[in-house]
Amino acid sequence: MKLATKLILFISGSKLIIVGLFILVLPFLVREIASEYTNYMLQMQRTEVMRTIQKNGLDYYLQGETDYGSYTMLKEEYIALEQTDHSSIQDTIREAKRVIEGDTLNYRILSYVFTNQGKHYLLEIGKTTASIDHYNKPLQRVTLYALIFLIALTVLVDILFTRILVKPLALIISTKLQNRKFPFRQKPEMIKTSTTDFKYLDESLVLLMQQINEAFEKEREFTANASHEFMTPISILQSKMENLLREETLDEKGTVRVVEMMRTLDRLKRISSSLLLISRIDNEQYTKKDTVPVLPFITDLVQEMAVKLEEKEIKTTITLDSNIQFVQVNADLLFQLFYNMLHNALKFTVDHGEIRIEDTYLTDGNYEIRISDTGKGIEVDQLPFIFDRFKKSNRTGQSGFGLGLAIVKSIATYHDMQIHVYSKINAGTTFVLTWAAANVKKNS
Repeated sequence: MKLATKLILFISGSKLIIVGLFILVLPFLVREIASEYTNYMLQMQRTEVMRTIQKNGLDYYLQGETDYGSYTMLKEEYIALEQTDHSSIQDTIREAKRVIEGDTLNYRILSYVFTNQGKHYLLEIGKTTASIDHYNKPLQRVTLYALIFLIALTVLVDILFTRILVKPLALIISTKLQNRKFPFRQKPEMIKTSTTDFKYLDESLVLLMQQINEAFEKEREFTANASHEFMTPISILQSKMENLLREETLDEKGTVRVVEMMRTLDRLKRISSSLLLISRIDNEQYTKKDTVPVLPFITDLVQEMAVKLEEKEIKTTITLDSNIQFVQVNADLLFQLFYNMLHNALKFTVDHGEIRIEDTYLTDGNYEIRISDTGKGIEVDQLPFIFDRFKKSNRTGQSGFGLGLAIVKSIATYHDMQIHVYSKINAGTTFVLTWAAANVKKNS
């Protein structure tokens, strides 16, 4: 999972958890807010009543009576004023029941005792708890809507910020790691970012790519030079041995030894030639301007190997689309590639076995060729290394130079071709070559 996705999921999940917790505590918060607001309003009403008494006198309410009471039409609020024996001034808010016109109702009551003209009076201002609760649901709903809006807004901002934040990392991955063909021909460019960690990562990758390129160039140069230099002394030795064989004084025993040395020398020559071929492919010294019709090309190649196939009585099945052509390729290298693969299949296929060559034109425009044999298969632990140089196969006890499949891999890479191997012991091996759409043409 990508870093940006993880960050977005974490941000969204944390916000949802916050919303869930807030919804749980929202009724309590709203009730507390409504209660505090009611207390505030009761205190404001008390202040207003006391201001009126100071301005107009106590008789403004009592009007010659010993007490005063007033309530709203729905009995949601009331004010009561009466003489009391309490001498201390009280200012309390509590919930209590009051009977008004025969109805017993629960009120939140502010009680306040004050002194006027040497007498103590009790002022009560009440509001029904039911009317207070009327505000709870609307307040909860408005608060919840506001919270959801703010959460959505913050999530959107976080997503945008996260995308902007990790964009340099995505650029580093796309330009330095994804779809990069080795060796790296183009000089990597630094990504513009103000994030120190990303800048350090980008610089480290660029340095690593340069070091890999330098090491690869040195190895390739050494391989090319060594293979080329070997050819001169090998040719000289081969010429001298051929001259030695022409000597009449050489006995039969000496002749056998010279022939054995020539075989070893020939083996060394073929190894050097193979390494030189790989080096030239890696150095892109071959042009890719040929157009090759697939079916005739493979058919002619199989015909060249007909004698060897008949010796082991191996059946060859070719199922290829006659309308497919390879374009922008090197025909000689393709010959070498398919020859090595068919020779490899022939060598490891049991007598009276079968080699199948099939193709598939994929929906994305790519093209696949599968070369399957009925050999003894390849061990699972060997599959990752079969394209390595000098890696010999022990499928049948036979051995080679370990360069045939290395050449195949180099040619495939040079043609931007993907190659995969699937194998099962005692069932056979299948090589799958996948060609990019740019190198395949299908005639109408």
